[in-house]
Amino acid sequence: MGRVPREAFVPPDLVGMAYDDAALPIGDGQTISQPFIVATMCALLELVGTEAVLDVGTGSGYAAAVLDELARHVVSIDRIETLAVRARRALDQTGHADVEVRVGDGSLGVPDRAPFDAIAVAAAARRLPEPLYEQLAPGGRIVLPRGGPGGQRLVRITRGPSGPVETASLACRFVPLV
Repeated sequence: MGRVPREAFVPPDLVGMAYDDAALPIGDGQTISQPFIVATMCALLELVGTEAVLDVGTGSGYAAAVLDELARHVVSIDRIETLAVRARRALDQTGHADVEVRVGDGSLGVPDRAPFDAIAVAAAARRLPEPLYEQLAPGGRIVLPRGGPGGQRLVRITRGPSGPVETASLACRFVPLV
């Protein structure tokens, strides 16, 4: 995370707050996740540098940049085109031009780039989206906030030989996966 300049991923009027451990608005009703949550999600994915990673919910592109520092290849998808365009610009400016940014329904994943060794989801779902689980390689991990407005937990789900294996982490609050 220290190699990714977070100030490049926040609006100009919030640069002074870029390193606060807080979510910050980035436009279009969305936020950049607080650094602690990005770090926790990355830690739960247990990346070693050889993985193909899917980042669902590009937002500002910050998490995709951090994942790019930790993995072999990152594909990031967001449903809001204006965010994807801004993220692409920030990723290019910060040396993360190899991150592939797509516009589309993140709950469907990116089947033409699957399988993924790891998937990070930056929006809450009541249950694991089946298309994302299906795009995990054997032994692959997905980290997502699960729950609704009344409460969410960050969970890691591993694609095991007998099906999903779940580990819960901590309470969190994300926008819903749409």
